[in-house]
Amino acid sequence: MSSIVLWTFIIYLLGMLGIGIISYRLTSNLSDYVLGGRRLGPGVAALSAGASDMSSWLLMGLPGAVYISGGMNQIWIAIGLTVGAYLNWQFVAGRLRSYTEIANDSITIPDFLENRFKDDSRLLRVVSALVILVFFTFYTSSGMVGGATLFEASFGFSYMQALWIGGIIIIGYTFLGGFLAVSWTDFFQGLLMFTALVITPVVAITELGGWSSTVNTIGEIDPSYLDAFSGMSAVAIISLLAWGLGYFGQPHIITRFMAIRSVKDVPKARLIGMSWMVFAILGSVFTGFAGIAYFADAPLADGEQVFILFTQVLFNPLVSGVLLAAILAAIMSTVDSQLLVSSSAVAEDFYKAILKKDATQKELVWVSRIAVGTIALIALLLATNENSTILELVSYAWAGFGSAFGPVILLSLFWKRMNTWGALAGMVVGAVTVFAWGATGSELYEMIPGFILSSMAIFVVSSITPEPAKEIQAEFDKAKSI
Repeated sequence: MSSIVLWTFIIYLLGMLGIGIISYRLTSNLSDYVLGGRRLGPGVAALSAGASDMSSWLLMGLPGAVYISGGMNQIWIAIGLTVGAYLNWQFVAGRLRSYTEIANDSITIPDFLENRFKDDSRLLRVVSALVILVFFTFYTSSGMVGGATLFEASFGFSYMQALWIGGIIIIGYTFLGGFLAVSWTDFFQGLLMFTALVITPVVAITELGGWSSTVNTIGEIDPSYLDAFSGMSAVAIISLLAWGLGYFGQPHIITRFMAIRSVKDVPKARLIGMSWMVFAILGSVFTGFAGIAYFADAPLADGEQVFILFTQVLFNPLVSGVLLAAILAAIMSTVDSQLLVSSSAVAEDFYKAILKKDATQKELVWVSRIAVGTIALIALLLATNENSTILELVSYAWAGFGSAFGPVILLSLFWKRMNTWGALAGMVVGAVTVFAWGATGSELYEMIPGFILSSMAIFVVSSITPEPAKEIQAEFDKAKSI
């Protein structure tokens, strides 16, 4: 690998660490560390949400799925995600931003759920924090696998060397700067990812002689590759579309809504975020699609490396280094967010709520920082299994959060009759369904039964148990009016 590519990587990583150091000086309390003091502008909030959402899945997992599956039949997942993200911005963002501030200025999802339902038992806080820690450990591990694959393929490191190098960098700036570091690095990383996903498929298709030539080449390989319905059963299409349901329950995404400067900034953030997403996800799909034609004479052993190989064969070393850094940006932007949400669960939802209620703000920030290191270490150890794939790990964690939190968050914002026991039942049923669904042998994505059964549990249990206190209902009406 060219030394120019290596130096591009080094400069990029030093820049990210620099942001962490600057943010360290701006972080004085737990709200700063976890939510950046609720002062994110619409642009930073939108690109941070998008970048933390997509991860290495966007530059490696999705192009790989299109390349491996043989064409456009993976477009359904892109459609599902785009619709889900829009609905999340449209219906959840503004109301969650206002409700979390009204509900005792809640700064984490477990904190919000406890304050929303005035749960003195602490069950909601503990169970939701446990769900976050369990599923984020798997999710974070997928990012570590993506980083290791990148360093292994690009620089010739062994898998284990690549794994630890990437992990140390991510832990470093998340440990130092917290939410501000994560959000600002995500902003720049989102811009870099967007650029990479627009440039790469355009250059690849141009090298192939244009769009018509690319389509003709793929059609000669196998005409079914051009058919979005090829090899797809109704269950398979529904399962791919159902990925969109997951957005309502992803803590690392919806915490961006909580941190937006004002509810009035939500429409602008939605426009920026959705524009970014549409172009980025189409670029990802067309990268994998072009790869089928470009590498037709020498098929790739690992389809998830199609973007990496494009950067090496299409561009000069300087541009290649920047585009490879975009992959690292995608990985870092999600892993850092996941580590931050997980560490906040440890500090706010276990340490302060249960172990030491009078903990100082400085103490809580350091508990969060220590938790970042500990959780990342566990994720790194899980990632040492070289047989793990990015898409499988992401799919499982996405379903877990979507099923356990999605219905709970939605109904807590829109149904006044929902109570503590309904929320608790929804979380438990959703999480257990995801864990158990694999034993059924069904090809249906576990998100679908998990989301449905969780919603049913919330409705049934809330309906047969006492209605919320008048104070809770009055607070709901106040949040709704805002």
